[in-house]
Amino acid sequence: MIEKLKAYYDRYQEILQECCKPEVISDIQKWQKLSKEQSDLEEYANLYERYETLTRNIENAKEVLASNDEELKSIAESEIEENTEKLKTLEQEIKIALLPKDSKDDSKTVIIEVRSGAGGDESSLFGAELFNMYKKYAEKHGWKVEVTEYSETEVGGIRQAVMIINGKGAYKRLKFESGVHRVQRVPETESGGRVHTSTVTVAVLPEIEEAHFEIDEKDLHTDTFRSTGCGGQGVNTTDSAVRLTHIPTGIVVTCQDERSQIKNREKALSILKAKLQDMAEQKAISEHQQERKMQVGTGDRSERIRTYNFPQGRVTDHRIGLSLFNINEFMMGDIDEMLDALHAEDQKIKLENLQN
Repeated sequence: MIEKLKAYYDRYQEILQECCKPEVISDIQKWQKLSKEQSDLEEYANLYERYETLTRNIENAKEVLASNDEELKSIAESEIEENTEKLKTLEQEIKIALLPKDSKDDSKTVIIEVRSGAGGDESSLFGAELFNMYKKYAEKHGWKVEVTEYSETEVGGIRQAVMIINGKGAYKRLKFESGVHRVQRVPETESGGRVHTSTVTVAVLPEIEEAHFEIDEKDLHTDTFRSTGCGGQGVNTTDSAVRLTHIPTGIVVTCQDERSQIKNREKALSILKAKLQDMAEQKAISEHQQERKMQVGTGDRSERIRTYNFPQGRVTDHRIGLSLFNINEFMMGDIDEMLDALHAEDQKIKLENLQN
C-alpha cells in the first residue's frame, strides 16, 4: 500500500520538475496534460508526506528512549503514543484513497433529470421542489447550473426537468441520488387533511465525452420550436429550441436554454448520449441484479431510495437506514450530511470487499 503511494508521490515530484521546463511551458497541450495528472496525484502526494512525517517522528522518539534522561523518555513515550494513533487513522485514509475509482467520478459535468411519478399534481409539485433542491445545492458549491428542459404543469409542478451542472466533483458528489424519491405529506389541494404518498424519479448521469460515444445521424429525428417556460423567456421569438428523438430507442431530449439552435442541438445530443449510455448500464444491472452485494449506488432507477415525510419533518434514506429531522433545511439544498453518510457507507463496503 505504501509502495503504491510512494510511486504516486515520485511521479508527482517528477511532474513538478517537468512543468518548470521551458519546452513544456511553451507546449500548451503537454503542459495542460501534465497539470491534470499533477492535480490527480496531489492527494496521494500529500498523504505520503504526512505518512513520512509521522513515521519519522516515531523513529526519532524511539531513539530518545535510549536516553538516561527520564523526563525526555517520558516526552518521547507520549510522542510515540500520539503519533502511532495518528498513523492508524492516516492508514485508513490511505486505504480509502487507494480504493478503485469509478471511472466516471472524474467527470466535471453531471446531468440531473427529475420526472414526476405516481401521485398526479402532488408528484409534479414535489418534483419541482426536488429539482430546486439540487439547483440550490449546486449553487452553494459554486458549480455552474444550466436548466436545459423544464416541462411545467398547470399547477406549477413539473412533468420533467433537466439541468446540467458543471463543477469539480459534481458527479462524484451526487451520483447516489439516482432512484425513486417518495414524499409523504398533506397536499395543498387536499381539504380533508389526509397524508398522501407520491413518487418522483431522479436520474444522475455523467456527461459522455464525444470521442467515447457516437450516434448515427440516420437514427435521429430533429424538431425545432419556440422556447417556453424556465430558461426560455428571452429566446421565445425564434425557433431556437430543439427536440431530438432517437428512433431506435424512442428516447426524446429537449433543450431550449440557449438562443442558438445549434448550441441547443449540441446540448441535447450530449444529454441523449448520456441517456443511451445509462440505458445500457441499466440493462446490465437488471441482468446481474441477483449477484450484486452493494447496498449503496446500485444505480437501479426503479429502487426506492428515500422518503421525505413532511408531517414528521423527517428525511430517511432506505439504503443506509439514516433519518434526518431537518426536512426544511434539506429541501433548501442542505444535503451534505446525507451525502457524506452515503459515501462513507460506500467506502466501508468497498473496504470490506477488498479484504474478503
